[in-house]
Amino acid sequence: MIVVGTGMRCAVLTDTETFALEDRPRPEPGPDDVLVEMRHVGICGSDVHYYRHGRIGDFVVESPLVLGHESAGEVVAVGANVEDVAVGDEVALEPGVPCLECDYCRRGRYNLCPDVRFMATPPHDGAFAEYVAWPAAFATPLPDGVSTREGALCEPLSVGIHAVRRANVGVGDTVLVTGGGPIGMLVAEAARAAGAAEIGLSDVVPAKLDRAEARGVDWTVDATAADLTDRVAEHTDGEGVDAVIEASGADPAIRSTTGVVRRGGTVVFVGLAEDGEIPLDTHDIVNRELDVHGSFRFRNTYPAAVDLLADGAVDVEGIIDFERPLDEVRAAFEQTADDDVIKGMIVVDG
Repeated sequence: MIVVGTGMRCAVLTDTETFALEDRPRPEPGPDDVLVEMRHVGICGSDVHYYRHGRIGDFVVESPLVLGHESAGEVVAVGANVEDVAVGDEVALEPGVPCLECDYCRRGRYNLCPDVRFMATPPHDGAFAEYVAWPAAFATPLPDGVSTREGALCEPLSVGIHAVRRANVGVGDTVLVTGGGPIGMLVAEAARAAGAAEIGLSDVVPAKLDRAEARGVDWTVDATAADLTDRVAEHTDGEGVDAVIEASGADPAIRSTTGVVRRGGTVVFVGLAEDGEIPLDTHDIVNRELDVHGSFRFRNTYPAAVDLLADGAVDVEGIIDFERPLDEVRAAFEQTADDDVIKGMIVVDG
């Protein structure tokens, strides 16, 4: 392990809509950890929710919290047991570290681990800091040609990959994505990479629909101006799409899902509704033998995400609307309130 300095700056959420830039001791990597000098950290919708409301469901910010879980940077120190990652490597940090002992972890479904330590989820600090110590097993090296800007967005891309896997999207399939935020945009990218032949996307913000079309989506629907069911029928000869991936959390979008998917098709819910209970027609689900799945975070996706980036099969940088330095974190969070904004990025200079 190399010797580094002792302090660092970090942006700390101290109250709702309040950040403080603090000096804290630089973390020391344990024997199985790496110390990463942060380069890029994306602003996620969950970060904004904690910033605005101080909680997400049962997760409540009860003490100062460092937000940020979409992160990448350069390894500056490694623990004694670390062999697969070296000083100087640029890495993307997978933000959830499971216990690796529970039944879910043993079955390989570690995203469902009840004892997962997830960045920027109370009480665990995140990556809006100059340095983060993290288990090397969850630090994925970035090859030449993949930037830390792209590496930070392996996290939302992983959400998209996992949702597409849950939908069992394959070659030739038709897919509808509801929601044109960062997750919806990257679900569409992941679906295309999985072989989908035709992808539609719906939203209520025209600028996001324009962006989706510019990024290669085959058709879009403004849900405020057209009936989604009718538009899907037009594009699928009345059959419906093979898979719907709901990424908005909007009540009308959620309600529409089972009506736009074909018989025997698949519906995957990624977005979280404000009201968790939204009725669906179970008779319709049974009679048309629909597969309905939830998609929670991701598992075993970071290597695939990095490979897709290295091959140029997906574009993540194209969803970034702005970048700001760490000391402008509050302004950055306020900027995300613009409906046209898809993704903001914090640039950290250690």
